[in-house]
Amino acid sequence: MNEVKPELVTTMASSSAWDALHQSVPITHSSPMPHPIHNMPHDGSQPPMVMQNMAVHIPMKMPDSPAVVPMSPNAAMTLPRELVAQGWETCWSKRENRPYFFNRVTNESMWEMPMPKPQFDPITDPLGICGPASNGPNHNMGLKRRSSEEGVGAPPIKKIMILPGPWDLEVPTNVVIYERQPSTLLHPHPEIEAFRCSLLMKLRQCYQELCHSRESIDAPKDSFNRWLMERKVYDTGVDPLLPSHCFPEISMCMYKEIMNDVPLKLVRPKFTGDARKQLSRYAEAAKKMIDRNPSAESRKIVKWQAEDTFQWLRRTVGATYEDFQERLNHLKKQCQPHLAEAVKGSVEGICQKIYNLSADHAKKVKEKHRDLLKEQGIQVIAPPQMPNLRKVLCYAVQFSVPCPRLPHIEYLPEREQTVLRFQGDAVTINNTHLQKLEQLYRYNCFDDKKFEMFLPRVWCLLKRYNTFLGYTGPSSSSSSSSSSSHGIYEGQATQGALPITVMESLHRTFGVSFECFASPLNCYFRQFCSAFADTDTYFGSRGPFLDFKPVAGSFAANPPFSEELMEAMVNHMERVLSDSAEPLSFVVFIPDWRDPAPNALLKLEASHFKRKQVVVPGTEHEYRHGYQHVVPKSEINIKCPHGTMVVWLQNAAGFQTWGPSEERVEALLEAFRPGRERERDRQELLSPHRAPTENVPAQLAPAALNPHTPPDKAPVELPV
Repeated sequence: MNEVKPELVTTMASSSAWDALHQSVPITHSSPMPHPIHNMPHDGSQPPMVMQNMAVHIPMKMPDSPAVVPMSPNAAMTLPRELVAQGWETCWSKRENRPYFFNRVTNESMWEMPMPKPQFDPITDPLGICGPASNGPNHNMGLKRRSSEEGVGAPPIKKIMILPGPWDLEVPTNVVIYERQPSTLLHPHPEIEAFRCSLLMKLRQCYQELCHSRESIDAPKDSFNRWLMERKVYDTGVDPLLPSHCFPEISMCMYKEIMNDVPLKLVRPKFTGDARKQLSRYAEAAKKMIDRNPSAESRKIVKWQAEDTFQWLRRTVGATYEDFQERLNHLKKQCQPHLAEAVKGSVEGICQKIYNLSADHAKKVKEKHRDLLKEQGIQVIAPPQMPNLRKVLCYAVQFSVPCPRLPHIEYLPEREQTVLRFQGDAVTINNTHLQKLEQLYRYNCFDDKKFEMFLPRVWCLLKRYNTFLGYTGPSSSSSSSSSSSHGIYEGQATQGALPITVMESLHRTFGVSFECFASPLNCYFRQFCSAFADTDTYFGSRGPFLDFKPVAGSFAANPPFSEELMEAMVNHMERVLSDSAEPLSFVVFIPDWRDPAPNALLKLEASHFKRKQVVVPGTEHEYRHGYQHVVPKSEINIKCPHGTMVVWLQNAAGFQTWGPSEERVEALLEAFRPGRERERDRQELLSPHRAPTENVPAQLAPAALNPHTPPDKAPVELPV
């Protein structure tokens, strides 16, 4: 990401030395003399550029003139309110020893004070063509500040590539936030990420071994993934993945899931014989486990219930499936409280040991990362304080620590997928999603304009999510690995995304331009919140949602199905809505669980910010696969077995702007209908809406990876 400038010049209402310098130097018209800036040595071999025939206000430093006031980093400048509202601020250039102007929203930097752009409505007038006319052809001809890594002959007009796919990365944000302090997170590094992920895999394996050795059960399915998400609600540690500073230390989520499988994990049997076997096995396991209970009364009750069950099985002939299930439920109801008392200490010990190991692993990763930075001469310092926080359009997370040198990543392209490998550790991604990551990187990353760190950061991103969600991909030791072997998927529901037609409807009818829970791999917009700020921020993430405090904007929230995280989400939304009087809207999608109903669902229904709620019936709508970046297109859509509740939380201004009228709600429900996404794909194939068919290439190759793309295969570029 864009690294924070070491010294920010605070905008204050006072005269500055820069103003005095302007007054002492005349305006140059059509001067053949080159500007002093362009006489500096460049990295390339091109000659210095000469500014000719351009009526530009160019300050020239006159060393022999006593009228020139020397500059200093403590000089202050005043910016008009219009420029401040558009994201401009004054910074100090150590190389040039003078101030320049930087825009946090567009990441532009200029030597001359920019002209205010006309204000316009991004929804009704996105191009600004209906606003007031400009003040002439040279109204914004200030000299743009050129960074050291830009070439001398760089084109003045920024061009973008419209990348087709199940996303719309061209939607600008309508989210307003207060300026944020630079993040103290450290840049990801493949060596550190591989070390962190190896420790987490060992922790996951340790959890399985503890459950098997102590309670004679397998670790509950997806329990470790839900533990990671639940811990992040309470974690205040520095490691982005490993929980290290949580209170309470014992996770109630993990405790309940282990206890629910004691003494035997129950599944719904398919046949009557399976139901009879499960009842017998549960009675035997309960009788064996109750010996660990110190209470004689509890042992007596459980053993009597188990013996009664065995006698019933011996004397009962021709019992039905329902009879066995009813008897099992009765036995569990009578024995479970006594069994829970017997194994309470052991289960709490499992939860405590997993947390302690995680904290130790986080400490090791931190020490290894600090040693790597020390080897490269990078000091970790506290970020500068920003006393005057202003309202600005949402911008990406900024780092306060410079990025270390990143190692080489092997790039092994295949027909439909690409393999990235670091020291024999390979990760896989579909080519279309790799192109998407490149486009997101181009929009959101500004410290790597030559894409030299693109592949290492993509490798860290994929490695982080594969480890976090327990994905075991194909072990690609070579680039000839078959793309049909997709590995084992765990926790795919935590990464499931809304259908594309639903996202289009949300943007069209409710002005949604931001996702509260997404990742660079499954996002629809180019700005979103995600679990990991360090790996995801280069690709558009604004950090975790629970740390994000918007002032205005329209959001879609499709959280992972973790009850603790969903409840924390509702509490955070209500605080944000209470603190803002500007238009603010959240469209929330959570599972319609009723037996029992989670606290998040009950709080949503009782919230005084609720404007409307509807339920999309189960099996009548679909979600997108949690690993859509590796699975084939035919397996993307997954039918949802349960209902999905849609709730609109809006303050008064948000309800007036994006209120859920009947027509808008009906349009959203229609977009949820199964098959709508396939109809959209067919329509897009027949008549693309972005560009004529002959101008849309069949395959858009990443420019950073294919610098010599033939003209007929080049991406479609449009001027901004």
